Amino acid sequence: MTSLPIDGLLPALCQALVSRDEAVLEAPPGAGKTTRVPLALLTQPWLAGQSIIMLEPRRLAARAAAERLAFELGETVGETVGYRIRLDSKVGPRTRIEVVTEGILARRLQDDPALEGVGLVIFDEFHERSLDADLALALCLNGRAMFRAADSGELPLKVLLMSATLQGERLAALLGDAPVLRSEGRMFAVEQRWGAPFQVGEWLEPRVVQTVLQALDDEPGSLLVFLPGQAEIRRVNEQLSDALNGRRDILLCPLHGELDLNAQRAAIDPAPAGLRKVVLATNIAETSLTIDGVRVVVDAGLARVPRFDPNSGMTRLDTQRISRASATQRAGRAGRLQPGACYRLWSQAQHEQLAAYGTAEMLQADLAGLALQLVRWGVTPDELVWLDPPPAAAYAQALELLARLGALDVQGTLTAHGQAMAELPTHPRIAHLLLRGHELGLGELACDLAALLGERDIVRGGGADLHSRLALLNGEVRGARGAQGGVQRARQLARQFQGYLKRRAVLAPVADPQHGRWLGALLAFAYPDRIAQQRREGGAEYRLANGRAALFAEADALMKHSWLVVADLGSRQGQREERIYLAADLDPALFDGVLAEQVSSLEVLDWDEREGALRAERQRKVGELVLAREALSGLSEQQRSCALLGLVRRKGLALLPWTPESRQWQARVGLLRELDLAAKGASEWPDVSDAALLASLEQWLQPYLSNVTRLSHFANLELNGLLQNLLPWPLPPRLDELAPRSLQVPSGSRIGLDYSEQPPVLAVRLQELFGLADTPRIAGGRQVLKLHLLSPGRRPVQVTQDLASFWANTYLDVKKDLKGRYPKHYWPDDPLIAEPTARIKPRK
Repeated sequence: MTSLPIDGLLPALCQALVSRDEAVLEAPPGAGKTTRVPLALLTQPWLAGQSIIMLEPRRLAARAAAERLAFELGETVGETVGYRIRLDSKVGPRTRIEVVTEGILARRLQDDPALEGVGLVIFDEFHERSLDADLALALCLNGRAMFRAADSGELPLKVLLMSATLQGERLAALLGDAPVLRSEGRMFAVEQRWGAPFQVGEWLEPRVVQTVLQALDDEPGSLLVFLPGQAEIRRVNEQLSDALNGRRDILLCPLHGELDLNAQRAAIDPAPAGLRKVVLATNIAETSLTIDGVRVVVDAGLARVPRFDPNSGMTRLDTQRISRASATQRAGRAGRLQPGACYRLWSQAQHEQLAAYGTAEMLQADLAGLALQLVRWGVTPDELVWLDPPPAAAYAQALELLARLGALDVQGTLTAHGQAMAELPTHPRIAHLLLRGHELGLGELACDLAALLGERDIVRGGGADLHSRLALLNGEVRGARGAQGGVQRARQLARQFQGYLKRRAVLAPVADPQHGRWLGALLAFAYPDRIAQQRREGGAEYRLANGRAALFAEADALMKHSWLVVADLGSRQGQREERIYLAADLDPALFDGVLAEQVSSLEVLDWDEREGALRAERQRKVGELVLAREALSGLSEQQRSCALLGLVRRKGLALLPWTPESRQWQARVGLLRELDLAAKGASEWPDVSDAALLASLEQWLQPYLSNVTRLSHFANLELNGLLQNLLPWPLPPRLDELAPRSLQVPSGSRIGLDYSEQPPVLAVRLQELFGLADTPRIAGGRQVLKLHLLSPGRRPVQVTQDLASFWANTYLDVKKDLKGRYPKHYWPDDPLIAEPTARIKPRK
């Protein structure tokens, strides 16, 4: 057996799991952890004949790992080592190591929280931090605490987290200060070769093609090229084919998650003798996968990541820079079998600026599936152990969607329908579609539609209508050559869904199951928030039930329909409207039938902005879309007042006839309240801030709205009087005493105070303050005023809160300037003994 770097660490790992039930293993790419660790631990006495479950983040990696482990044992898959992945499994009665994808473990835990007969769960490539992996770990730890605790008498369930680029200490803390073991050195050295920084607007594909051609000339062996997505893989493939001009010694092999497993296997198998492969891959090749013959990596440094937008309730794919940890994983693919080279399409300086680790999917994903599983488990997120807990806002939005789909009752408890949804291995939206479709006798159509929605679009181009995809799936039309793999996968997934539903009853079969309108109805079950109404007949723009806008980027046959349901849409950053990619027409008559559950009826009392008058009507709505309106009559005074107050709250207090005097009154009361609160923590002065006034409209405004019937009538309100009514006696005279509107200055003038600033401002001509030694105060001496000292032309010459300092230090300089500009005015040498005046010179 070939020696691998991990071999030297295996005794220490075995010993660590003797004394502890948790461990963290860090080992660089190529160290052999995926291949050697499960086999080394299988013979440990503490396992006592129990089985091992090893999680892999992707189907291809899971199957490849199982095949490699079986090969090491000299067996075929399905004997000691087996796997379970979506649409495929190979296990047998003697299987003791099961390699599974992460979602499968979470569903298995729901059926068997104790994981009876399992002694060890290995989370491989945990650095990818997928949502399913985080959920599976949380449920695994919680189930272990409940059913496999040390005092339960059961054999312990051990947990091992391993990867090339883990945050070891953080994970160890999560597992109760578990031991961290590190394997140094990869299998072979990898030389890093840096590129030039990308220029703004530069296309990715030409740089990749140029680098691949250079690597083919410079290095022997096969190449692995990391690209962000399928579109880039397709374009690079086309450009390389042209550049290589039919060279027969080079095989171009795409590799991504939407290929069927046989096509993926062709990409990872060794190249035939005398040939070299160029594998064009997404980050699917970043995992524990070994692609035979690869000794050169070309890394574009990008990945396409799903990101949930809470504002729209939709998930879109964003292309973003990878982390340094991900770059390390990718480079390691070049050193698996021999010394290699990694061409990075960015500079070393840019590399240092990359994030250390990628963002956990938990922090940017749609949490509807996770929320459904937690409700089924019977816990809230704060009852489980997480490396990164689910964000509260996104989790609350997920619960709201589950309630809308009928999975939760008003108390937030799982319904029978929700239980059935949770048992289906798909997103809650699709699960709801399947169950409701089956109940209506539309199970076959529902399964076909669910399969289409669960896979990447099987038609490239050719319009957005889902009917065309169904025709391709059903064999009514023949698809393009490249679409056959997707069609076969969708058919297989549809058969799997049919297997899940075959034992469920059909409750209320429709009379015409072959009618084309049922496709839109089923889609509306999954996406009630994406029911769309055309803004104008024949136009490209639609309004969604969630209030967002969506449009077709180019003319589409679906634009002849006024109602749609949108299955797939997206936008680029900064765009207001979503682009419609997949949709089906919707018959609005169904809102009186099977879709009646989505229709709400409510009485709306609101103001018509164009008419400036109260509108009272009963509306039938689907989300934000109005199906029908009916005028209401006989409104009560209470209903009318509530509508008026709602308008004020929506428009704000600016709707009322404020005057400078009323704003000054508000500021005067506010000042006295703040001074009290700062000194005593309480105040007899009421809160008259805008926020407080808006919150208490019923108390001070509503009684005076009887004569307001149109928007313009608000201007007739006597707002000053309404506000002053808020001050109980004896506060009104005390307000004038403590926060006076004006102040008499030494010249005898009464000068208005401006309370819109803090502290309040006294703007007064400098000559009127002669003889005044200190800055004036209000509020019983608690508030010093801010003085705006003005020239005879009423221009500011100084701003101060310390008049004594101004006289002593600044006045003489100011005097020189003013005496030059205003020579006829009185400018004494000593202002403290001079007579104040509002004239050019004092009276004699």
